[in-house]
Amino acid sequence: MLSRSRPYFGEVCFLKLTVYPPEMRSIRDLLRRRLKLVRQRGHLLVHVQNTHHQYNLPTPRARLNYRCNREGIAEKFSDLSVFESISADIELAGHFDLLIKNLELFLTRKAKVHDPGTFFRLRSIPGVGKILAMTMLYEIHDIARFERVQNFASYVRLVKCEKSSSGKRLGTGGSKIGNVHLKWAFSEAAVLFLRANPPAQRYVDTGGEAPKKRGKAKSLSILAHKLGRAVYFMMKNDKPFSIEAFRMA
Repeated sequence: MLSRSRPYFGEVCFLKLTVYPPEMRSIRDLLRRRLKLVRQRGHLLVHVQNTHHQYNLPTPRARLNYRCNREGIAEKFSDLSVFESISADIELAGHFDLLIKNLELFLTRKAKVHDPGTFFRLRSIPGVGKILAMTMLYEIHDIARFERVQNFASYVRLVKCEKSSSGKRLGTGGSKIGNVHLKWAFSEAAVLFLRANPPAQRYVDTGGEAPKKRGKAKSLSILAHKLGRAVYFMMKNDKPFSIEAFRMA
């Protein structure tokens, strides 16, 4: 059975309707919940940094994401009320650290049971760790429901759909249609893909995605689209990542 989805470059996209397995649905929801907890911890740490600016104190150079770098932060503030406020932020962030760590261990064990092959193939992509691999695994579920790579790119919000009437192009739209969690995953993957990856850096610097030609943000968007296409064919053909296949995607 086919279901009508949003248009892609003037055409009509079709997705095959498949029932998401109940045993995987709860893990997918827990993975989304974990992301919300990470963002809540981030809000606490941002408040700590902003308070340094507010009281004209130098911003901590070390990343506050790591628990060891938060020691002695609250003691910098002489005002007792500010000290208590920052102490509360740091203590709450510590609770989030432990909770998130335990969730990640649980989620990783489940992913290795549900679909270990796909999980480890996704992790073969440079820069893609456990969390991004699990997000792709549980949000995509069955790559067979996407008949073409264009359908997949559209669902993941890696391209904008086209508005047309009577054969005339009227611009783009539908930027909110699709899976926001996969959009986040591939955007993060594009940034991490370039880290300590000279072949990928050379590809971006010498290709059509060069920042000088399109700008850094646009270049990363194009790279995310390229990674999305590569993931589609990896899952379709049960193949690990290769830079040659990535260039051809």
